[in-house]
Amino acid sequence: MKKFDIAVVGCTGKVGRQMITVLEERKLPYDKVVMFASKKSAGSDIRFDGKDYKIIELTEENIKANKVDIVLMSAGGGTSKTFAPIFAETGAVVIDNSSQWRMAEDVPLVVPEANKEDIFKNKGIIANPNCSTIQAIVALKPLFEKYKVKRIVYSTYQAVSGAGMAGSADLENGAKGIAPQKFNHPIFHNLIPQIDVFTESGYTKEEEKMINETRKIFHAPSLAVTATTVRVPVPNCHSESINVEFEKDFDLDQLKQDLANGENLVLMDDTANCVYPMPYLCDNKDEVFVGRVRRDFSVKSGINMWVVSDNIRKGAATNAVQIAQALIENWSK
Repeated sequence: MKKFDIAVVGCTGKVGRQMITVLEERKLPYDKVVMFASKKSAGSDIRFDGKDYKIIELTEENIKANKVDIVLMSAGGGTSKTFAPIFAETGAVVIDNSSQWRMAEDVPLVVPEANKEDIFKNKGIIANPNCSTIQAIVALKPLFEKYKVKRIVYSTYQAVSGAGMAGSADLENGAKGIAPQKFNHPIFHNLIPQIDVFTESGYTKEEEKMINETRKIFHAPSLAVTATTVRVPVPNCHSESINVEFEKDFDLDQLKQDLANGENLVLMDDTANCVYPMPYLCDNKDEVFVGRVRRDFSVKSGINMWVVSDNIRKGAATNAVQIAQALIENWSK
């Protein structure tokens, strides 16, 4: 297989480091790897695939001097807005983990299990969806067309790792009685029904992201979707209660089998033996786990299901690397 040049932007952050780990695990064919970060980290070393790489400061000059084929970028929206187009101008395809490009009309928003074909419609930038959206989409994909999804209600229980290293520090420090630095309120022994800032609609930006991203990925702009997102005192892995109303009726056993057959989806649904997904079981795994699948008796045709996934792996790094893999496979044909 042909080899490619790959860059990781934001290589010292939580998601950037996980991207490096997933790249190592999946053994993407590469000739050259370039590690980019801020001026603060430039010059230090970072290890990848058994070798130390010198971190390069992210500047236009350095981008043009270190041309690559694929860029895995997790460095924030402002950084992506400035530098993703520069990478694209050099001929690279940028897979961006920020919210900067997700709703741009000419930028594909991709969960490979659901809309892999959109990867190849890129114009140099591909957007990685929000972590909470990604796991929901993987769980919904086997049901979406077969049963004709009519309405989705998301309720999320999101780990502190989704707020970066500062979020994780707030939970650890909160146990020691130290005041929060990242969150508006203590997260230790608490739930915070706010992720990101509130908008005029009364929804937070996180909730609006889930709504709008679900519609874009499924190419269903009028799909009825609502969401409530909550930060919980869990170190890692997001959990979601998803209520789905269908236009078609269903056999529950068959629907569960459809979920079990879903790509990168694991059915853990044996309530008689208290088997269902939980964060500690799903940590450091690439799959999405689903359980507590049951009828919603309040509507003619609906279900409730419980979905858990590692938000740093599948919810960010792994999804991006999967997109890179698809590009490489397509280019190697």
